[in-house]
Amino acid sequence: SAETLAGPFFGLSLFPYLAFLFFLQVPQNNTPKGVTVGFATCLLFVFLTIPAAIAAKIWYGVSLADSDWLHGSAESLLTITNLVTVVAFRQALSFEEQERNGIRGSVPESVLSYAPMTKLVGGLTAVAFLTALLPGLVGAEVHTPYLGGILDIPPRALPWSASHPEPENALTIACWIIHITSLVEFLVAMGFCWRYADITGNPKWKGLTWGLLPLHSSGITACTYHLFYNSIPVLVPLQAMLTCIGNTTAMFAAYRIAKSNGWSTPWGNIPYLDDVGMNDDGNSDKLRRESQSLVGFEDLGDALAADNDYTFIVKLFAGCAFASYIIKYGEVWFDFPFEAELYVALAFIFLPSILNAFKWYKRSQDPTFEGWF
Repeated sequence: SAETLAGPFFGLSLFPYLAFLFFLQVPQNNTPKGVTVGFATCLLFVFLTIPAAIAAKIWYGVSLADSDWLHGSAESLLTITNLVTVVAFRQALSFEEQERNGIRGSVPESVLSYAPMTKLVGGLTAVAFLTALLPGLVGAEVHTPYLGGILDIPPRALPWSASHPEPENALTIACWIIHITSLVEFLVAMGFCWRYADITGNPKWKGLTWGLLPLHSSGITACTYHLFYNSIPVLVPLQAMLTCIGNTTAMFAAYRIAKSNGWSTPWGNIPYLDDVGMNDDGNSDKLRRESQSLVGFEDLGDALAADNDYTFIVKLFAGCAFASYIIKYGEVWFDFPFEAELYVALAFIFLPSILNAFKWYKRSQDPTFEGWF
């Protein structure tokens, strides 16, 4: 089965991710503590998703993706992961850029201490736990909507009759918001890694943006799977494989950052990976021009730089909510989500992924390139 094929990939992906976290937080990197907390929170998502998947299988005989209330509660932990990473990165970048402009201020606590973002993770995780606990206590059914379907438009209130009725396992608006927000937050985090290369004068941070690309494609794969109402099982092991590849490339990227900052290994140099040649001050102007020219979803951090953390989050979720309504109530007008054609699903996954990778390549070569999305 698809889940059987996916299991080994998901299991193996844990080890490079642990190594990624280790290399990211070595003292020589001076990685903002809150950023490390954000990336580490993904482990919480991994380990708490397991009991949710087991519950879906034992109680209802379905995969986690087919039980909206369990699925949304579990997936919200990934949104928390990316949200904490973005907020911590945003605070660190804002402080460093103010320092560059001669504006003196206090160092954000999330830069120096794990505590602020750890507390935020704890509070948000408690809320996510309640969204699963309360329906479980009142006897939720397999297709009980996440958050009671509070954001969904009642079918009788829709002013149209769509070409296709929604299947029972269709995601609710709240569940779609969780998924789309995770994708957008991850793009923003990738953009922050790119900008951090400018702030630190170390272009190897841009390598982390590249290393995270397969993980973003993994997220696109998950959303595509749901777009087709979970009817193309092969997408599950594909997502698992991309996760394993992405965790490995992120590990290598973090390793090269650590080596470039002077961290030494007991095993000596590794060809290519240790060909670092970092901290080339001659590239700083180019890096600065690149970071100022970025225009895309990953650059919402720049576009909303004047906002505080609260309004930034509200605007981010509002935009993702709008996209969720378009997807949920728009796809029922088309035939392809119900035909389950694999080649169409692969196009949804790899065309955006290729364009995203090419966009970063162009930005590496041409600082004036703004991209398409």
